[in-house]
Amino acid sequence: MPRYLGVMSGTSLDGLDIALIEQQERPRLLATHYLPMPAELREELLALCAPGPDELARAALAERCWVELAAHGIGELLAAQQLEPSDIRAIGSHGQTVRHEPARGFTIQIGNPALLAELTGVCVVGDFRRRDLAAGGQGAPLVPAFHEALFDDGQAHRAVLNVGGFSNLSLIDPGQPVRGFDCGPGNVLLDAWIKRHQGLDFDRDGAWAASGQVHEELLATLLGDPFFSGRGPKSTGRELFNLPWLDAHLQQLPPIAAKDVQATLLELTARSIVEALQAAQRDTEELLVCGGGARNARLMERLGELLPACRVSSTATYGVPPDWVEAMAFAWLAHCCLEGIPANRPSVTGARGPRVLGAIYPA
Repeated sequence: MPRYLGVMSGTSLDGLDIALIEQQERPRLLATHYLPMPAELREELLALCAPGPDELARAALAERCWVELAAHGIGELLAAQQLEPSDIRAIGSHGQTVRHEPARGFTIQIGNPALLAELTGVCVVGDFRRRDLAAGGQGAPLVPAFHEALFDDGQAHRAVLNVGGFSNLSLIDPGQPVRGFDCGPGNVLLDAWIKRHQGLDFDRDGAWAASGQVHEELLATLLGDPFFSGRGPKSTGRELFNLPWLDAHLQQLPPIAAKDVQATLLELTARSIVEALQAAQRDTEELLVCGGGARNARLMERLGELLPACRVSSTATYGVPPDWVEAMAFAWLAHCCLEGIPANRPSVTGARGPRVLGAIYPA
Protein backbone atom coordinates (compact mmCIF):
# COMPACT_ATOMS: atom_id res chain seq x y z
CA MET A 1 0.00 0.00 0.00
CA PRO A 2 1.38 3.46 -0.86
CA ARG A 3 2.47 5.73 1.98
CA TYR A 4 2.03 9.50 2.00
CA LEU A 5 3.06 12.31 4.32
CA GLY A 6 0.87 15.30 5.09
CA VAL A 7 2.30 18.58 6.40
CA MET A 8 0.00 21.15 7.95
CA SER A 9 0.44 24.37 9.89
CA GLY A 10 -2.85 26.09 10.50
CA THR A 11 -3.97 29.59 11.35
CA SER A 12 -3.14 29.07 15.03
CA LEU A 13 0.55 28.88 14.02
CA ASP A 14 1.46 26.81 17.07
CA GLY A 15 3.54 24.35 15.07
CA LEU A 16 3.83 21.91 12.18
CA ASP A 17 1.82 18.68 12.16
CA ILE A 18 3.26 15.85 10.07
CA ALA A 19 1.22 12.69 9.52
CA LEU A 20 2.22 9.45 7.80
CA ILE A 21 -0.68 7.54 6.27
CA GLU A 22 -1.14 4.36 4.31
CA GLN A 23 -3.70 4.69 1.57
CA GLN A 24 -6.15 1.81 1.85
CA GLU A 25 -9.89 1.77 1.21
CA ARG A 26 -9.93 4.33 4.01
CA PRO A 27 -6.70 6.17 4.88
CA ARG A 28 -4.90 4.70 7.89
CA LEU A 29 -2.72 6.76 10.20
CA LEU A 30 0.68 5.15 10.77
CA ALA A 31 2.75 7.76 12.60
CA THR A 32 2.84 11.44 13.55
CA HIS A 33 5.38 14.10 14.39
CA TYR A 34 4.96 17.61 15.80
CA LEU A 35 7.38 20.52 15.65
CA PRO A 36 6.68 23.68 17.68
CA MET A 37 6.76 26.85 15.61
CA PRO A 38 9.83 28.95 16.50
CA ALA A 39 8.66 32.18 18.10
CA GLU A 40 10.46 34.44 15.62
CA LEU A 41 9.00 32.60 12.62
CA ARG A 42 5.53 32.64 14.17
CA GLU A 43 5.65 36.38 14.71
CA GLU A 44 6.81 36.99 11.14
CA LEU A 45 4.09 34.76 9.66
CA LEU A 46 1.48 36.55 11.75
CA ALA A 47 2.83 39.91 10.56
CA LEU A 48 2.58 38.77 6.94
CA CYS A 49 -1.17 38.29 7.37
CA ALA A 50 -1.53 42.08 7.23
CA PRO A 51 -0.02 44.72 4.91
CA GLY A 52 3.50 45.80 5.82
CA PRO A 53 6.85 46.96 4.42
CA ASP A 54 9.00 44.86 2.05
CA GLU A 55 6.44 42.04 2.08
CA LEU A 56 7.77 40.11 -0.93
CA ALA A 57 11.28 39.69 0.45
CA ARG A 58 10.03 39.01 3.98
CA ALA A 59 7.58 36.38 2.70
CA ALA A 60 10.32 34.66 0.69
CA LEU A 61 12.64 34.50 3.70
CA ALA A 62 9.87 33.27 6.03
CA GLU A 63 8.89 30.69 3.44
CA ARG A 64 12.41 29.28 3.36
CA CYS A 65 12.46 29.00 7.15
CA TRP A 66 9.08 27.24 7.11
CA VAL A 67 10.26 24.74 4.47
CA GLU A 68 13.50 24.02 6.30
CA LEU A 69 11.53 23.35 9.48
CA ALA A 70 9.15 21.02 7.60
CA ALA A 71 12.03 19.15 5.95
CA HIS A 72 13.73 18.71 9.33
CA GLY A 73 10.54 17.30 10.84
CA ILE A 74 10.00 14.95 7.91
CA GLY A 75 13.55 13.67 8.31
CA GLU A 76 12.96 13.02 12.01
CA LEU A 77 9.71 11.15 11.36
CA LEU A 78 11.29 8.97 8.65
CA ALA A 79 14.24 8.16 10.89
CA ALA A 80 11.96 7.24 13.79
CA GLN A 81 9.98 4.91 11.51
CA GLN A 82 13.14 3.48 9.88
CA LEU A 83 11.92 4.60 6.46
CA GLU A 84 13.76 6.01 3.46
CA PRO A 85 12.51 8.84 1.24
CA SER A 86 11.92 6.23 -1.45
CA ASP A 87 9.35 4.56 0.83
CA ILE A 88 7.09 7.62 0.55
CA ARG A 89 5.11 8.16 -2.63
CA ALA A 90 4.51 11.86 -2.01
CA ILE A 91 4.26 14.65 0.55
CA GLY A 92 1.08 16.71 0.59
CA SER A 93 2.09 20.14 1.85
CA HIS A 94 -0.52 22.78 2.58
CA GLY A 95 2.06 25.48 3.27
CA GLN A 96 1.13 28.40 5.48
CA THR A 97 -1.80 30.63 4.58
CA VAL A 98 -0.87 34.30 4.89
CA ARG A 99 -3.77 35.80 2.92
CA HIS A 100 -7.13 34.33 1.94
CA GLU A 101 -9.47 36.68 0.11
CA PRO A 102 -11.59 34.69 -2.35
CA ALA A 103 -13.95 37.65 -2.85
CA ARG A 104 -10.99 39.46 -4.39
CA GLY A 105 -9.92 36.37 -6.33
CA PHE A 106 -6.81 35.25 -4.48
CA THR A 107 -5.45 33.03 -1.75
CA ILE A 108 -1.77 32.84 -0.78
CA GLN A 109 0.00 29.94 0.90
CA ILE A 110 3.77 30.12 1.27
CA GLY A 111 5.63 26.82 1.38
CA ASN A 112 7.89 26.48 -1.71
CA PRO A 113 7.11 22.86 -2.70
CA ALA A 114 10.12 22.80 -5.05
CA LEU A 115 12.49 23.45 -2.16
CA LEU A 116 10.71 20.91 0.04
CA ALA A 117 11.15 18.26 -2.68
CA GLU A 118 14.83 19.19 -2.99
CA LEU A 119 15.48 19.00 0.75
CA THR A 120 13.59 15.75 1.39
CA GLY A 121 14.15 13.77 -1.81
CA VAL A 122 10.40 13.05 -1.93
CA CYS A 123 7.83 14.12 -4.53
CA VAL A 124 5.78 17.03 -3.16
CA VAL A 125 2.22 18.03 -4.02
CA GLY A 126 1.35 21.59 -3.01
CA ASP A 127 -0.76 24.60 -4.00
CA PHE A 128 -4.07 22.86 -3.37
CA ARG A 129 -6.37 25.86 -3.14
CA ARG A 130 -5.81 27.90 -6.28
CA ARG A 131 -7.30 25.47 -8.83
CA ASP A 132 -10.62 25.55 -7.01
CA LEU A 133 -10.41 29.34 -6.81
CA ALA A 134 -9.67 29.49 -10.56
CA ALA A 135 -12.87 27.50 -11.11
CA GLY A 136 -14.91 30.10 -9.24
CA GLY A 137 -14.75 28.46 -5.82
CA GLN A 138 -13.72 29.72 -2.41
CA GLY A 139 -10.61 27.53 -2.35
CA ALA A 140 -11.71 26.47 1.15
CA PRO A 141 -12.53 24.51 3.11
CA LEU A 142 -10.76 21.57 1.46
CA VAL A 143 -11.17 18.96 4.21
CA PRO A 144 -14.88 18.02 3.74
CA ALA A 145 -14.06 15.52 0.98
CA PHE A 146 -11.59 13.85 3.34
CA HIS A 147 -14.08 13.90 6.21
CA GLU A 148 -16.53 12.18 3.87
CA ALA A 149 -13.94 9.53 2.97
CA LEU A 150 -13.28 8.83 6.65
CA PHE A 151 -16.65 9.14 8.34
CA ASP A 152 -19.47 8.51 5.86
CA ASP A 153 -21.07 5.17 6.77
CA GLY A 154 -24.00 5.62 4.39
CA GLN A 155 -26.49 5.72 7.27
CA ALA A 156 -25.94 8.42 9.90
CA HIS A 157 -26.57 12.14 9.44
CA ARG A 158 -23.19 13.36 10.67
CA ALA A 159 -21.30 16.60 10.83
CA VAL A 160 -17.56 16.90 11.26
CA LEU A 161 -16.38 20.08 12.94
CA ASN A 162 -12.79 21.23 12.64
CA VAL A 163 -11.85 23.89 15.19
CA GLY A 164 -8.44 25.38 14.52
CA GLY A 165 -7.84 29.09 14.28
CA PHE A 166 -11.17 29.12 12.45
CA SER A 167 -14.02 26.63 12.52
CA ASN A 168 -15.49 24.76 9.59
CA LEU A 169 -18.21 22.17 9.20
CA SER A 170 -18.56 19.18 6.89
CA LEU A 171 -22.16 17.96 6.55
CA ILE A 172 -22.53 14.28 5.71
CA ASP A 173 -25.99 13.13 4.61
CA PRO A 174 -26.39 9.57 3.30
CA GLY A 175 -26.61 9.51 -0.49
CA GLN A 176 -26.00 13.25 -0.85
CA PRO A 177 -22.89 15.23 -1.82
CA VAL A 178 -20.98 16.39 1.22
CA ARG A 179 -21.51 20.05 2.04
CA GLY A 180 -19.39 22.36 4.14
CA PHE A 181 -18.30 25.90 4.92
CA ASP A 182 -16.42 28.04 7.42
CA CYS A 183 -18.46 29.03 10.47
CA GLY A 184 -16.25 31.83 11.77
CA PRO A 185 -13.51 32.20 14.40
CA GLY A 186 -12.48 29.05 16.22
CA ASN A 187 -9.49 29.62 18.49
CA VAL A 188 -8.06 32.69 16.76
CA LEU A 189 -9.70 35.35 18.94
CA LEU A 190 -9.51 33.26 22.11
CA ASP A 191 -5.76 32.79 21.62
CA ALA A 192 -5.14 36.44 20.75
CA TRP A 193 -7.09 37.75 23.74
CA ILE A 194 -5.37 35.54 26.32
CA LYS A 195 -2.01 36.35 24.74
CA ARG A 196 -2.70 40.06 25.18
CA HIS A 197 -3.86 39.80 28.81
CA GLN A 198 -1.97 36.83 30.27
CA GLY A 199 0.92 36.23 27.88
CA LEU A 200 -0.27 32.67 27.22
CA ASP A 201 -0.54 31.08 23.79
CA PHE A 202 -3.93 29.49 24.48
CA ASP A 203 -6.61 29.04 27.14
CA ARG A 204 -5.99 25.50 28.39
CA ASP A 205 -9.28 23.58 28.66
CA GLY A 206 -11.10 26.91 28.27
CA ALA A 207 -10.48 27.49 32.00
CA TRP A 208 -10.17 31.29 31.78
CA ALA A 209 -13.30 31.50 29.63
CA ALA A 210 -15.13 29.31 32.15
CA SER A 211 -14.19 31.74 34.94
CA GLY A 212 -16.00 34.64 33.26
CA GLN A 213 -19.56 35.53 32.35
CA VAL A 214 -20.89 35.91 28.82
CA HIS A 215 -21.57 39.57 28.04
CA GLU A 216 -24.78 39.33 26.05
CA GLU A 217 -24.57 42.79 24.49
CA LEU A 218 -21.05 42.18 23.24
CA LEU A 219 -22.05 38.75 21.95
CA ALA A 220 -24.98 40.22 20.03
CA THR A 221 -22.85 42.85 18.36
CA LEU A 222 -20.18 40.29 17.40
CA LEU A 223 -22.77 37.92 15.95
CA GLY A 224 -24.19 40.86 14.01
CA ASP A 225 -21.25 40.72 11.59
CA PRO A 226 -22.67 39.96 8.11
CA PHE A 227 -20.40 36.93 7.75
CA PHE A 228 -22.49 34.95 10.22
CA SER A 229 -25.79 35.49 8.43
CA GLY A 230 -24.41 34.39 5.05
CA ARG A 231 -24.97 30.82 3.86
CA GLY A 232 -22.27 28.63 2.34
CA PRO A 233 -20.23 28.38 0.28
CA LYS A 234 -18.19 30.76 2.40
CA SER A 235 -14.74 30.93 3.95
CA THR A 236 -12.90 33.40 6.12
CA GLY A 237 -9.60 34.17 7.81
CA ARG A 238 -7.54 36.67 9.79
CA GLU A 239 -8.38 39.31 7.18
CA LEU A 240 -11.78 39.65 8.88
CA PHE A 241 -11.60 38.18 12.37
CA ASN A 242 -8.70 39.69 14.32
CA LEU A 243 -8.00 41.80 17.40
CA PRO A 244 -8.70 45.12 15.65
CA TRP A 245 -12.14 43.73 14.69
CA LEU A 246 -12.79 42.80 18.31
CA ASP A 247 -11.42 46.10 19.62
CA ALA A 248 -13.73 48.06 17.32
CA HIS A 249 -16.74 46.32 18.89
CA LEU A 250 -15.41 46.74 22.44
CA GLN A 251 -14.98 50.47 21.93
CA GLN A 252 -18.72 50.79 21.40
CA LEU A 253 -19.49 49.43 24.89
CA PRO A 254 -18.64 50.30 28.50
CA PRO A 255 -15.50 48.54 29.81
CA ILE A 256 -15.85 44.76 30.15
CA ALA A 257 -13.69 42.54 32.38
CA ALA A 258 -11.07 40.65 30.35
CA LYS A 259 -12.26 37.25 31.58
CA ASP A 260 -15.82 38.13 30.54
CA VAL A 261 -14.58 39.01 27.06
CA GLN A 262 -12.89 35.59 26.94
CA ALA A 263 -16.12 33.89 28.02
CA THR A 264 -17.99 35.82 25.33
CA LEU A 265 -15.47 34.84 22.65
CA LEU A 266 -15.88 31.16 23.53
CA GLU A 267 -19.65 31.60 23.32
CA LEU A 268 -19.19 33.29 19.93
CA THR A 269 -17.29 30.26 18.66
CA ALA A 270 -19.86 27.81 20.04
CA ARG A 271 -22.93 29.79 19.01
CA SER A 272 -21.72 30.51 15.46
CA ILE A 273 -21.04 26.81 14.95
CA VAL A 274 -24.36 25.63 16.34
CA GLU A 275 -26.46 28.22 14.53
CA ALA A 276 -24.74 27.39 11.23
CA LEU A 277 -25.21 23.66 11.80
CA GLN A 278 -28.89 23.96 12.70
CA ALA A 279 -29.58 26.16 9.68
CA ALA A 280 -27.86 23.77 7.28
CA GLN A 281 -28.56 20.27 8.70
CA ARG A 282 -31.21 20.21 11.42
CA ASP A 283 -31.34 16.41 11.61
CA THR A 284 -27.68 15.99 12.62
CA GLU A 285 -27.38 12.92 14.81
CA GLU A 286 -23.69 13.16 15.61
CA LEU A 287 -21.12 15.95 15.68
CA LEU A 288 -17.49 14.79 15.50
CA VAL A 289 -14.94 17.41 16.53
CA CYS A 290 -11.30 17.61 15.47
CA GLY A 291 -8.54 20.20 15.63
CA GLY A 292 -7.25 21.97 18.71
CA GLY A 293 -10.77 22.90 19.79
CA ALA A 294 -11.47 19.25 20.59
CA ARG A 295 -9.12 19.68 23.57
CA ASN A 296 -10.99 22.72 24.90
CA ALA A 297 -13.12 21.11 27.59
CA ARG A 298 -15.36 24.14 28.08
CA LEU A 299 -16.01 24.49 24.34
CA MET A 300 -16.89 20.79 24.02
CA GLU A 301 -19.18 21.09 27.04
CA ARG A 302 -20.88 24.16 25.59
CA LEU A 303 -21.44 22.48 22.21
CA GLY A 304 -23.11 19.60 24.02
CA GLU A 305 -25.34 21.99 25.95
CA LEU A 306 -26.42 23.81 22.79
CA LEU A 307 -27.07 20.51 20.93
CA PRO A 308 -28.90 18.33 23.46
CA ALA A 309 -30.37 16.04 20.80
CA CYS A 310 -27.02 15.43 19.09
CA ARG A 311 -24.09 13.25 20.20
CA VAL A 312 -21.00 15.48 20.49
CA SER A 313 -17.60 13.79 20.68
CA SER A 314 -14.14 13.99 19.20
CA THR A 315 -13.10 12.03 16.11
CA ALA A 316 -11.17 9.76 18.48
CA THR A 317 -14.52 7.97 18.92
CA TYR A 318 -13.83 6.45 15.50
CA GLY A 319 -10.12 5.89 16.03
CA VAL A 320 -8.90 9.09 14.38
CA PRO A 321 -6.91 11.36 16.75
CA PRO A 322 -8.44 14.85 16.52
CA ASP A 323 -5.08 16.64 16.39
CA TRP A 324 -4.02 14.84 13.21
CA VAL A 325 -7.07 14.95 10.95
CA GLU A 326 -5.94 17.95 8.90
CA ALA A 327 -2.39 16.69 8.33
CA MET A 328 -3.88 13.36 7.26
CA ALA A 329 -6.17 15.25 4.89
CA PHE A 330 -3.28 16.80 2.98
CA ALA A 331 -1.54 13.44 2.69
CA TRP A 332 -4.79 12.12 1.18
CA LEU A 333 -5.08 15.13 -1.12
CA ALA A 334 -1.60 14.32 -2.47
CA HIS A 335 -2.85 10.80 -3.24
CA CYS A 336 -5.88 12.20 -5.04
CA CYS A 337 -3.71 14.52 -7.14
CA LEU A 338 -1.33 11.79 -8.25
CA GLU A 339 -4.25 9.51 -9.10
CA GLY A 340 -6.12 12.24 -10.99
CA ILE A 341 -9.05 12.14 -8.56
CA PRO A 342 -11.01 15.41 -8.17
CA ALA A 343 -10.81 16.37 -4.49
CA ASN A 344 -12.75 19.61 -4.30
CA ARG A 345 -16.48 19.54 -3.77
CA PRO A 346 -18.51 22.17 -5.66
CA SER A 347 -21.24 21.73 -3.02
CA VAL A 348 -18.68 23.02 -0.50
CA THR A 349 -16.63 25.65 -2.31
CA GLY A 350 -19.02 26.81 -5.04
CA ALA A 351 -16.59 25.91 -7.85
CA ARG A 352 -18.00 25.34 -11.33
CA GLY A 353 -17.23 21.64 -11.14
CA PRO A 354 -14.93 18.93 -9.74
CA ARG A 355 -11.23 19.65 -10.14
CA VAL A 356 -7.98 17.78 -9.47
CA LEU A 357 -6.22 19.90 -6.86
CA GLY A 358 -2.51 20.51 -6.43
CA ALA A 359 0.70 20.98 -8.36
CA ILE A 360 3.30 18.20 -8.52
CA TYR A 361 7.01 18.74 -7.82
CA PRO A 362 8.90 15.49 -8.51
CA ALA A 363 11.81 14.53 -6.24
